Amino acid sequence: MDSRLTAYIAGLGSDAQSAAKALMTATTDQKNEALRAAAAALRQAKSELLQANAEDVASVGDSRPDSFIDRLKLTDERIEGIASAIEQIADLPDPVGRLLHTTDRPNGLKIERVAVPIGVIGMIYESRPNVGADASALCLKSGNAVILRGGSESGNSTRVIVECMQKGLQAAGLPEKAVQTVETTDRGAVKALLHAVDYVDLVIPRGGRGLVELVRDEAKVPTLLHLDGNCHSYIHADADIDKALEVVRNAKLRRTGVCGATESIVVDRAIAEEVLPRLVDAMHGCELRGDADARAIEPRLAEASDDDWSTEYLDAIASVKLVDGLDEAIAFVSKNSSGHTDAILTEDVDAARRFMTSIDSAVVMHNASTQFSDGGEFGMGAEIGIATGKMHARGPVGLEQLTSFKYLVHGAGQTRP
Repeated sequence: MDSRLTAYIAGLGSDAQSAAKALMTATTDQKNEALRAAAAALRQAKSELLQANAEDVASVGDSRPDSFIDRLKLTDERIEGIASAIEQIADLPDPVGRLLHTTDRPNGLKIERVAVPIGVIGMIYESRPNVGADASALCLKSGNAVILRGGSESGNSTRVIVECMQKGLQAAGLPEKAVQTVETTDRGAVKALLHAVDYVDLVIPRGGRGLVELVRDEAKVPTLLHLDGNCHSYIHADADIDKALEVVRNAKLRRTGVCGATESIVVDRAIAEEVLPRLVDAMHGCELRGDADARAIEPRLAEASDDDWSTEYLDAIASVKLVDGLDEAIAFVSKNSSGHTDAILTEDVDAARRFMTSIDSAVVMHNASTQFSDGGEFGMGAEIGIATGKMHARGPVGLEQLTSFKYLVHGAGQTRP
């Protein structure tokens, strides 16, 4: 590994550790003041941020699909959304210091389990600039320092966002190094961050399979995996078809570039002849790729390959698979899902319950768009990602999931016999 990159990350890590110690004892009012000042700084820097983002978008050109550009691009409305999300995080209860459990022992000891910050978090993500803002705000409120490593395509945007977060920290008398960014685009810096066990307590990767596999292979630091979703929506035989088609259209086409977008539509064969023609009509503007049986019923479907069932398109493309009933649907989704978010559309409560208990994904929905798989929609204010692993957090990762705990033991002079 490049010694210069190792030293560079060590410098960021050392500064982050010092900042994390200060945040550990920061008051709720201080943290909230920092967040509100950061939101104000973002609004004041809107012109600068739009210019920086335009440079990022221009640097990509036509080398990436439209869905990628959509995730990268900022607008007046999206910047206001980022600032508002930061303010919403300020309005949420402080997760630090929560009393999680208390035990009174026969010997008179009182043992409390309380929530505490994790420490220094490394956040590795791809093209969406708002991720850096959300991660910074969530880490700040939960008492953690954060080192951001965004995609090189969003470097200019990230720089301005971090400057605004640091202005907020300064306004509240907190160390600006609580939010830092890896400024080099050298990919070796990611590996150095993953190896920085002396400085970083947790790494959160947010991106596609390539990033997650890199983290799995290289990380020496504990990780909280986020795997972008190839979400499935299953239209059960007892679905309200009108409602189901409306949900599926939203789940796929509301925004195609988000990780909660449905990528595979699973249809019960018992209702396929009615559903498929209406599905194609409802999904105008979306390329639908079906299996042989589906294409025999609806020839407007393109041909699907085996890879389509587990592909995250992040585009106006979806696969269509016919299944023989609930058992086959569960088996198909279980085999092909990334474990992010899957949904069943049905009026049969028993079928819904069985699907929801059988599918081992971080989020399982009944009669709802998979695009609700989002920290803001879950009442968390924002999210740092959707954890698809099982330790230590799962699903949308908000403030509570960015804390650990410790035990406080209160005695009156007891000694152990």
